[in-house]
Amino acid sequence: MISKGLKNVVAAETAISLVDGEKGRLIYRGYNAKELALQYSFEEIAYLIWYGFLPNDHEKQMISESLKNNRELPSYVYQLIQTLPCDMEIMSQIRTVVSALGTKEFGWKPTVEQAIRLTAVIPVITAAIYRKVNGEKIILPNRELGHVENYLYMLTGKRHSFALIRALEGYMILTMEHGMNASTFTSRVVSSTESDMVSAVTGAIGAMKGPLHGGAPTGVIDMLNEISNKEDAEIWIRQKLERKENLMGFGHRVYRTRDPRAEALSEITKQIGADDEWLELAYYVEKLAVQLLEEYKPGRRINTNVEFYAAAVMKAIDMSPSLFTPTFTVSRMVGWTAHVIEQSLDNTIFRPEAKYIGKQTVELQSLV
Repeated sequence: MISKGLKNVVAAETAISLVDGEKGRLIYRGYNAKELALQYSFEEIAYLIWYGFLPNDHEKQMISESLKNNRELPSYVYQLIQTLPCDMEIMSQIRTVVSALGTKEFGWKPTVEQAIRLTAVIPVITAAIYRKVNGEKIILPNRELGHVENYLYMLTGKRHSFALIRALEGYMILTMEHGMNASTFTSRVVSSTESDMVSAVTGAIGAMKGPLHGGAPTGVIDMLNEISNKEDAEIWIRQKLERKENLMGFGHRVYRTRDPRAEALSEITKQIGADDEWLELAYYVEKLAVQLLEEYKPGRRINTNVEFYAAAVMKAIDMSPSLFTPTFTVSRMVGWTAHVIEQSLDNTIFRPEAKYIGKQTVELQSLV
């Protein structure tokens, strides 16, 4: 029996996260990810993902300082960033620059120190590439700022409100890790060959780049802009469903309830207070769309996914659509590196079989 895409095939054991599609739960190391996103910082949850437990005050200070101390990029990396063509996709540039980090410090076996280094530099690389592409001067990291606030500062050159920083931080915590998805599986396959961590996350970035995985909430923003107001929402959604078209931001391959990440982000967006009219439309459309999806597709249990409220966060902080998947990548670096380390602890190289469906023996014709 062939399971295309390895669907429902258990390929590894993990203690990092649980994606419970039936009950709508996302668990990080035993903790509910929604509660973590609402109460803790990016640095604290990165520590949890890597070490397996929440940090005390001393450990919190340690991980914060370690991430700050590892932000500096070698001069050759900045030179490479300037060399890459501006019309090259941002994700492709990120993949290329990250691969250039593969120096002797990233040998086998992978370590938490390597994970910290890669997590610290990925926002610096992303922001530098983005500003270069847009013809703006690259902004160096600010050592006084936390991980998420520093990322926003390097992108814009501005300081942002606490509410906006917390909104992006919540999003980045909730997208930090998500089980054996395509990019995480890629990182573990590469690592299983005893290749280095840089090679593993470079492969993961390549997988994240694909539209079937990395995706982006751009479609949700376009949808809400098209609907424009509550009065037109029902007609717009019904027309979409009658044409058997998908609603952006609804449905998930795993979750059969409301995506727990969307649930957390919906609470976080209520604290923003920016563009209230747009957010109110989003809340209204979500409720109406779920009702109409049940009417048109009874029993399918199609609910809101993380992209719906990610759109609200991205619009609130005025983030360019070209940064949606790169920002997803910045957060997911934590999960990838944790899986690479976990793979190394009980490693077996991945080597699945393939069913041959070609011709059997073909007679060679004489050339004489």
